Amino acid sequence: MAAAAAVGRQRRAPRSASLLDGGQSGTLLVTLDRDTPVPDLVGVYPSPGRPVPISANASLLALDPLGVLEPAWANFAQAIGGFASGPTLPVLSVLGSIDPGELSSLPGFEELLLWRRIRDEATSGRWSTIIVDCSGHGDPFALLRAPAALSQVINRLWPRHRRLAAAAERPVLAQASGAVDELDRDCRDVVDLLADPATTAAHLVVDSGKRGMQQLPRAAALAALTAVPVRTIYRNDGTTRRPEPGGAAVADELAAGFDCQSVEIGAAEEPLDRVARLRRLGVGFADPSGAAVGAAAAAVARISGSGVDAVYELRWHQPLADPSRFGLGRAGDDLLVTISGFRYPVRLPSVLRRCSVIGADWDEQELRIRFTPDPAVWPTRPTA
Repeated sequence: MAAAAAVGRQRRAPRSASLLDGGQSGTLLVTLDRDTPVPDLVGVYPSPGRPVPISANASLLALDPLGVLEPAWANFAQAIGGFASGPTLPVLSVLGSIDPGELSSLPGFEELLLWRRIRDEATSGRWSTIIVDCSGHGDPFALLRAPAALSQVINRLWPRHRRLAAAAERPVLAQASGAVDELDRDCRDVVDLLADPATTAAHLVVDSGKRGMQQLPRAAALAALTAVPVRTIYRNDGTTRRPEPGGAAVADELAAGFDCQSVEIGAAEEPLDRVARLRRLGVGFADPSGAAVGAAAAAVARISGSGVDAVYELRWHQPLADPSRFGLGRAGDDLLVTISGFRYPVRLPSVLRRCSVIGADWDEQELRIRFTPDPAVWPTRPTA
């Protein structure tokens, strides 16, 4: 589906632009699957880490997660390892001692580096559109969550105010503080990019059989929680010859909650072994809408009281596949929301960071979480 959308887009670069001169050159398809079938589908030999043209207006970038991880980790370990001896910061000391060749996977770090590589392509000015195929990297929502979760871990282990203070008090720590700060900035940058409805559009693709329709409500719930701007829900008939009865109605209802389209893609009548046949599928991904969805569109309002007796409410559109598997927690300025075994940190608006959670409701459309000020940290007006 991602390959069909990439080669099917009709946007073309100006005649003066090419892959060699750095001008916008159409669509870049990014795959994160070590065993991706896309090169065979489009008839090219992949060059890991480098875009390869697959048609007049589309190119393929095959990213090897380990190939992206090892050189970046070597640079990071060098930055933090020079000082990290002794008991000052034992966590960084251990991290700095890990050799790149020892890594097979470091939770969150590999995913961040993949997103950072994609972000660099997105900001390079070379491409009018970038399509990222997340289907070949395990759980796509774990991939989406990784930058936010890694930032949370970084700031729990070494909060930013302590990093800055340490760098000011001990210049020898400035290099390590800067390296960790850059990593945290990259996390936040990627999180903002993925949730930005002006530049990003997400498309949920599920097979139209029983298994796909069972997974769709959970996928929609996690999409709302991670705030990716869903523009289309695709039911793919190409993976099954027995579409699930009622599946279209389920997809239509979930799409209505996102104010997006529900589209059925019929099974191909011929092998998908060349670009021309991929184009005939008629897949065309919608452009960004500019409208935030899910947690990114959360609204906060005071619903009663004032001062330390006030009650505030945070609400956003949030489908729940299984309400019994919903949970809330708190870690610093983040609200930890758990849905169907998936936990995601939602950054609280500033007014709620000095508040405590006192309750939550769900009306099958919106999640509503109530807060009340914590008297110990809530600012009070001075009395005369």
